[in-house]
Amino acid sequence: APAAGPPVPTAPADGVVRLWRVKGGRGGKVVTVVTGLPPESLDDVGRELRKVAGAGGATRGDAVEIQGDCRDRLQMRLEAMGYRVKFAGG
Repeated sequence: APAAGPPVPTAPADGVVRLWRVKGGRGGKVVTVVTGLPPESLDDVGRELRKVAGAGGATRGDAVEIQGDCRDRLQMRLEAMGYRVKFAGG
């Protein structure tokens, strides 16, 4: 069976967007994982966040992964878009 990919953190569905710094299962590379976004806007917001971070990434399940630790820039952009943001994990 093919591997499901590296683990993605989960958080309560409380309307708060959480920014995680995650390293496990990615060959030692750090990624920023964004959880708590509304499912219908995952692709659009993910595209915008990758642009703000100037980095690649992917939408995986109900989370957006951005390469590197860019939580500060992502927090400012998400708050400007009207989301409540918290740092979590890492």
